[in-house]
Amino acid sequence: MIILYRVDDRLVHGQVVEGWVPLLHVEEMAVVSDEISGDEMRRVIMRFATPEGVDLKILTVDEAAAYLPEAEKSPRKVLLLLPGLAEALALTKKGFKIPVLNIGGMHYSTGKNLSIGKAIFLSDEDCAALKELSAAGIKIEGRGVPSDTPVDLMEAIA
Repeated sequence: MIILYRVDDRLVHGQVVEGWVPLLHVEEMAVVSDEISGDEMRRVIMRFATPEGVDLKILTVDEAAAYLPEAEKSPRKVLLLLPGLAEALALTKKGFKIPVLNIGGMHYSTGKNLSIGKAIFLSDEDCAALKELSAAGIKIEGRGVPSDTPVDLMEAIA
């Protein structure tokens, strides 16, 4: 079963490995990114950062669209990691249903001029993507680590 759908541009890193993985008893992390799927160095780095006993799958969006329905039905606890909103939109357009999307980290870069909390910076394009995801029935929360109070991002960008 997929127990957390998370957008975090750092993907496999300390907040995920030390915060979410033990709390949710994650057995598998599935990273969905066409770019990372084709980048051997980044795949190797993520494998080194993955805790012992946790499987790591790195999938393209097309591979994920085929794999995720199977993962949802599995008894294994899967944490789905997306580097950005584009991947979440692509999955929904392929018919995949995301009930709640956790936005954990979208760090500052040029054009991201709306700041929500410490680690969520949004561009106009990001806001439009969030609105599209919300219109598809997805609840969207901002929360870096499990102990943070969830922020309703749709309320924050309204």
